[in-house]
Amino acid sequence: QLFGLGSVAQVVLGKKEYGQYLSINLSFGIGVTMGIHVAGGVTGAHMNCAVSLTNCVLGKLPWKKLPLYMLSQITGSFLAAAVVFCLYYEALHNYCGGNFTVTGDLETASIFATYPQPYLTIGGGFLDQVVGTAALLLCILAINDKKNSPALGGTQAVVIGLLVTVIGMSMGMNSGYAINPARDIGPRLFTAGAGWGLEVFRAGNYWCWIPIVAPFVGGLTGAFLYKLLVGLHLQTDQEEKKLQDMEKGNTEMVNCEYM
Repeated sequence: QLFGLGSVAQVVLGKKEYGQYLSINLSFGIGVTMGIHVAGGVTGAHMNCAVSLTNCVLGKLPWKKLPLYMLSQITGSFLAAAVVFCLYYEALHNYCGGNFTVTGDLETASIFATYPQPYLTIGGGFLDQVVGTAALLLCILAINDKKNSPALGGTQAVVIGLLVTVIGMSMGMNSGYAINPARDIGPRLFTAGAGWGLEVFRAGNYWCWIPIVAPFVGGLTGAFLYKLLVGLHLQTDQEEKKLQDMEKGNTEMVNCEYM
């Protein structure tokens, strides 16, 4: 979040002289890669509430850990927003004269949380977040599935970072691709208390609940689709060995071993 929000601040406050939309996508993607390297050995690098919930549903994470994981993720995002705010405090004042607004030509709230484009409806925004998060979880499961075609050992962090980057490059225009409740609610809570006020919750026809609820739905949807369309069709190790043995003509051994 520190790298991602910092990149948005540079693009907005630097009036696109210190980065473009591509630099934001790359910063969030590389930020995820760095986060996995930093925390991967401790928690498996759970940085996304939707990912954690999905792992609980799949039986890969104990339910008792979920509340603490989510609280930690939201707190981390909140603190990242605070650091970026302090880092660019003078640039913020130089940009908007200290008038922190959520809408208008000099709005700065979108540096921290996501907001919809004017044309986007609530239904369209919900679908946007469901599809983006479903793509994230479906691909994460594939990347780590040893029965499928997983990423090479040690490259998972880079591949998942690239995944976040491509989601931003292909599905970020409508509302900034939160695809993570913690990514949005933490910074939004910070801006509410740092000068932008309660308008951060009212803006976009009360948009604030979409990047919280929709990613959970999207994560579970992506996991369901992967299990249904891919996971159920992957052969177990024993089945693969049996087929290989049968191909070699060792049917007698196979019958003895698998009866």
